[in-house]
Amino acid sequence: MQAEELDTHHKALKINLDPRWYGTLAEIGAGQEVVRWFFRVGAAAGTVAKSISAYDMTVSDAIYGSGDRYVSRTRLQAMLDREFKLNVERLADRRGDSTAFFAFADTVVARSFKGGNECHGWMGVKFQSRPRDEASQILIHVRMLDTEASLQQEALGVVGVNLLYGAFFLHHEPELLVESLLDKLTTGRIEIDMIEFRGIEFRSVDNRLMSLQLVQLGLSGAAMFGPAGGILQPSEALYKKAVLVERGSFRPPTHVNLDMLQCALAKFTADPDVAGKEVLPIFELTMRNLLAGGDDVDRRDFLARADLLAACGMTVLISDYFEYYRLAAYLSWRTKERIGIVMGAPSLTELFDERYYTQLPGGILESFGRLFKYNLKLYVYPLKDPQSGELTTVENLEVAPELKKLYGYLADRGSFVALDNFKDEYLSIFSREVLKKIATGDDTWTEMVPPQVAELIQKRHFFGCG
Repeated sequence: MQAEELDTHHKALKINLDPRWYGTLAEIGAGQEVVRWFFRVGAAAGTVAKSISAYDMTVSDAIYGSGDRYVSRTRLQAMLDREFKLNVERLADRRGDSTAFFAFADTVVARSFKGGNECHGWMGVKFQSRPRDEASQILIHVRMLDTEASLQQEALGVVGVNLLYGAFFLHHEPELLVESLLDKLTTGRIEIDMIEFRGIEFRSVDNRLMSLQLVQLGLSGAAMFGPAGGILQPSEALYKKAVLVERGSFRPPTHVNLDMLQCALAKFTADPDVAGKEVLPIFELTMRNLLAGGDDVDRRDFLARADLLAACGMTVLISDYFEYYRLAAYLSWRTKERIGIVMGAPSLTELFDERYYTQLPGGILESFGRLFKYNLKLYVYPLKDPQSGELTTVENLEVAPELKKLYGYLADRGSFVALDNFKDEYLSIFSREVLKKIATGDDTWTEMVPPQVAELIQKRHFFGCG
């Protein structure tokens, strides 16, 4: 089913003319950009019970309680909870049988007069889908990418109207709701890197799938969720943390995947620039891996991998950054601490394949310049030849003859860290072999994965396990 093709003006007017919804719009920071649409199109008295703006921090604290950060999820939730509660308390007796109440809020920092600040904000709506119903809620985090404050404010107003329209008219189709958030905008103007659905209308929604959709649609380059499945806002999750990322298919996670991370963590935390600092280990799934040559993601397969990684206690990053230098740029924008990437020797070989850099004017040299300018290091796990038993490591890895000097230069400057603290018995484990054994009913696959992974695969019959 396709959504109606409405511009922002007509969306705001349709909301105003619908007698079902009535509530408050509270906005902190970049101005009354969302509520302005409802006043501009007319008939706002049917929708807006109250409009409020609290620019002064002391005033904001007096209304919503004090906090360390004003542009934060915590502040947004306090705004939504208070304004929704007030509407119900003040209006339910008089019009509660015919009105579905809502509270919309945003707390945003746009481009300052001096410039150079991060332009982002939190936005959400808490609403009843019908009178006297329990409340449902949608939260999003946005980054404004326009270079002028006026354009950022304009984009903020549009995405706010889209969010309200989606909540009121598309809540029964959350995927369509997500897709509609950038109606009349482009990904060059607004990025949405976090979305969370909660409440009675969204009780069957898996927010990990909604995060995946953000990346699939290009609304964000990456999305994150924690070990318990909770959705994370990347900038907050990565802030002031040293980050160690392992990329893989994790289909399923094996002993070798966890050994790679543990070996790298031991080396990473021993680095003087990391010692004593908080480290966030991450398992990363790329869209290219999830698509696996197809046109769409197998959602059951994705959720199986997500559940198995959660069973291992891992934070998961879904990204559209196939090139490592793009992943490095993404992470470095969100933390100033040390970044490490864990990979096997075959991935390091691929990194020196010039075919992957034809789109860059400077080719492979430009890619490495971008990758290592963040003082990043690669932690390389060896590969064992099943026939000879010989190891491929940082010291003997072969690259094209014309790239040997480049490889030697990077090795000499310490860009590669050899993981020599591995467990030899894990070197012969590969995910594809686990899948083959599952398919043939060979139960020895359980010895190749962590116990919690084996238990979950058997319990939920992942990957065709009988």
